[in-house]
Amino acid sequence: MHVLHNKSVTASFHEFILLGFLCSQEIEILLFVLFSIIYILTLLGNSAIICAVWWDQQLHTPMYILLANFSFLEICYINSNVPSMLFNFLSKTKTISYHGCILQFYIFLSLCATELFFLALMAFDRYVAICRPLHYPTIMTRKVCGTLVSASWVGGFLWLVTPAALISQVPFCSSNVIDHYLCDLGAMLAISCVPVPKTALTCSTFSAVITFITLFYILVSYTLVLRAVVQVPKGSSRRKAFSTCSSHLIVVFLFYGSVTVMYVSPGVASQPGRQKFLTMLYSIATPLLNPLIYSLRNKEMKVALKKIMCKL
Repeated sequence: MHVLHNKSVTASFHEFILLGFLCSQEIEILLFVLFSIIYILTLLGNSAIICAVWWDQQLHTPMYILLANFSFLEICYINSNVPSMLFNFLSKTKTISYHGCILQFYIFLSLCATELFFLALMAFDRYVAICRPLHYPTIMTRKVCGTLVSASWVGGFLWLVTPAALISQVPFCSSNVIDHYLCDLGAMLAISCVPVPKTALTCSTFSAVITFITLFYILVSYTLVLRAVVQVPKGSSRRKAFSTCSSHLIVVFLFYGSVTVMYVSPGVASQPGRQKFLTMLYSIATPLLNPLIYSLRNKEMKVALKKIMCKL
């Protein structure tokens, strides 16, 4: 184990060692192949959605514009952690610089926060479309949609400024070995020289506030949406609305469930194996599944993708 003695992080600490999955070299090669395939499929699936919305004029509506931006977010999200994980599978040193680790922590969790805002924004779009259909064209204009998308990105990155600043002040003077495959909150706090309860509490509070506020808004929105859908006479419109809402709710519960257990519930920080599994669930599995759940089940999206394939 690589250990640094009797010096503070600000004096001589230059890098961390990411332990990853603690398995044999043969297993690491298998994992490298597996996650490489997942990574490529995620990029292809989300890129296909962006291209379909970009090229098909019929998809230039707020709902599909939001889906395209969401897919772009997923590409950024998976790029914030998977390439470094793949590199570490083949690396003998498995090191990351101190500043690189802090930067990865900030970008990774900022994208996570941005995704929470995006899921709430997409719930708002469905609420207006189904519960206020006559006012939808005047409420969800392209200008309003662009403003809300920009606010989600800015809000997500501003939300993590304070936690990132606090983490950068944590002293790491006894060990530079992180039992994780990325620089995540619990794994970094676990190797602090001294207990930092205020930092841990502040970071948990920031995570809990954004998680529960956006989740509460999403649940209220979809409750109103489903109530409105039930009142619609049986037919294709009702089935389409149910299909859209159920797809969105699958994504919401998958993402929020893992994030809540990871950053809000106590005790997870002391369980590295559980940490890694939950992190993979919301940072690798959901970007892969979202194109299938959100868009590729959609009839209009399928038609647009077929048109693109025919052109190619």
